[in-house]
Amino acid sequence: MPTVLIIDDNPSIAIALDVLLSLHDIRSVTAQSPQQGLQILQKQVIDLVIQDMNFSEDTTSGAEGVELFQKIRSAHPDLPVILLTAWTHLDAAVDLIKAGAADYLAKPWNDQKLIATVKNLIELGQANRSLQNKVRREKQQKRELEARYDLLGYVWEDMATERVLGMACQVAKSDVSVLITGPNGAGKERIAAIIQANSKVKDGPFVVLNCGAIPAELIEAELFGAEAGAYTGASKAREGKFEAADGGTLFLDEIGNLPLAGQVKLLRVLETGRFERLGSNKERQVKVRVLSATNADLASMIKQGKFREDLFYRLNVIQLNLPPLSERPDDILPLAHAFKDESKSFSQAAIASLLNHSWPGNVRELKNAMQRACLLAPADEIQASDLGLPQQSLVLGSADGEPDKEAIEQALIHAKGVVAQAASDLGLSRQALYRRMERLNISRSSPS
Repeated sequence: MPTVLIIDDNPSIAIALDVLLSLHDIRSVTAQSPQQGLQILQKQVIDLVIQDMNFSEDTTSGAEGVELFQKIRSAHPDLPVILLTAWTHLDAAVDLIKAGAADYLAKPWNDQKLIATVKNLIELGQANRSLQNKVRREKQQKRELEARYDLLGYVWEDMATERVLGMACQVAKSDVSVLITGPNGAGKERIAAIIQANSKVKDGPFVVLNCGAIPAELIEAELFGAEAGAYTGASKAREGKFEAADGGTLFLDEIGNLPLAGQVKLLRVLETGRFERLGSNKERQVKVRVLSATNADLASMIKQGKFREDLFYRLNVIQLNLPPLSERPDDILPLAHAFKDESKSFSQAAIASLLNHSWPGNVRELKNAMQRACLLAPADEIQASDLGLPQQSLVLGSADGEPDKEAIEQALIHAKGVVAQAASDLGLSRQALYRRMERLNISRSSPS
């Protein structure tokens, strides 16, 4: 049962509120002075405070109420406070609303309005605390992951990313092959580098080969090396990536582009650790941890005869799927901040544009957008137009520059329902955002 603290020196006021709240299954505790009220807040879990503005006889300025509110706000910044006010000090109540008070009610109050306000604020407060607890747990998990493993400065906040990182670090110590799937630009090579950094061969070389960037006729030479004269233009012997990666890790990006002949030889190396350079009969032995990545549907390629099934199962002992950036939206702003110059900040419209863009080019596109914005932004604040992204209707929802319903919902999704964070992202005060949410009929749980 939620609990409301009533701070009022008039016993009849406290009794009337207690009866009214109890009829709606809301418990109340009463304090007859500001000091007593602050003591109760230290000892009990309170969901909402209803406080008077005056406590001394013949005092109508509201100064005591202002002082009490400031002390409550200082000690409990997220606790909703409703002010009970008389018209003689209405201005003081309005000033406190601007300072973060949840609402004010004039005496005598309207029972229906009071109960509706109390229930709404309690519901919002409980949801906020629940989400804040969830965020704290997630941050604790993030800190533990960062403390336990070398993540090479990886930037993330989204739980979808954390799940991939956690599994990557978990399998890093083993010798098994790992296949990292996901779209181009999502950051698969960074995940491979983190696996290497936490592996048994972390002090060995980390060698990268993009199988999609090498002509098919040269890729075997890139992998296994070649003797002089092995192919046109091979004027001297050269070692391949497997030799270069001996004692460390070889990361094969875009593995789906490897020709069938190369697939056969790769399978043999994975099974035996042995291979020959092109143009040589001398067998060489290496010990290499192989990681691979693809954005292709290898299962479909197997059905089409374009990729060997036995190689697939050899590479895919563990599969890590890195989602596109659009499916891990909590990474967008942290990455944007990491990619931009420290001297520059984002405008409210730029933040809304970043959160609303679908990022088909993933992290690579975001990095490019930040580089462009930092070069073109004429001032220290990056505007939406500096990003070079398609302009969306929800960046600003009205002529006076207020964020519209969709912009607010996007900010709430990013902030995981924490109104204080969403308000900060939108450049609003928490109370201003509450008022917009009420006016637009938005709740934390409404965005999906």
